[in-house]
Amino acid sequence: MLQAFTRNYHDNSTEAGFEFTFYCDVCNDGFKSSFIESETYKKRKGARLLGQGVSLAGGLIGGRARNLAYTVNRSGHMFSERFDGKSPEWLKEHEKAFERIQNEARQHFHRCPGCNKYVCDHCWNEDEGLCVSCAPRQEVYVASARAQAMRRNIDNAGESATVWQGNIESKTTICPSCGKPAGTGKFCNNCGASMELRECPKCGAKNALTVRFCNNCGQNMQETAAPPSGLCPSCGTQNPSGTKFCGGCGTKLT
Repeated sequence: MLQAFTRNYHDNSTEAGFEFTFYCDVCNDGFKSSFIESETYKKRKGARLLGQGVSLAGGLIGGRARNLAYTVNRSGHMFSERFDGKSPEWLKEHEKAFERIQNEARQHFHRCPGCNKYVCDHCWNEDEGLCVSCAPRQEVYVASARAQAMRRNIDNAGESATVWQGNIESKTTICPSCGKPAGTGKFCNNCGASMELRECPKCGAKNALTVRFCNNCGQNMQETAAPPSGLCPSCGTQNPSGTKFCGGCGTKLT
């Protein structure tokens, strides 16, 4: 079995000749060798041409020449069958060609003393005398480290960033008059009743207009339902009905 100097190679050889591709042990980039024609193939091809020529001459000269052509053609077919099964001659040529091509290919690779891999020029750190797996190029390694740090920073910022604000859960407002969903407007979508809320005078919670007690603190909403008269007890200014603070002195109206 053929043993290549690299860890991976491909045999492109055919019956007509020999060719190999050797791959870098780091990046798998390949070097294809020059083609070496098989001597046995050339002999076989010459025998075929000779047989064809004799066959043509036999058609002009006579039966004796035709017999000779038959003998040569038969010999050519025998050669063809031998080469289809890779003859010993071809195998010997194959091994010699492999050794010759390996010597040619080695000139395009470097053997790393650190890991014993054969690498191409691209994967060889000429400053350190090692492959880039054992000794990465400084500028490449720095650029790679910066890129990795940038990705980590972006990922961390993304984890802590608030990209959406809103309510995950929505609450359906029920109309206190008809008991059906009222929508989001000021009036019920179903019956048209007012959906305005009244503020509790004790805790400030919003309550429906029809409730009797505050749903937050229990304050009697009926007792405070009547709006202030509008007359300021401090300065005597008459304010519009429903005003919470005096327009003349700022006193809270009860």
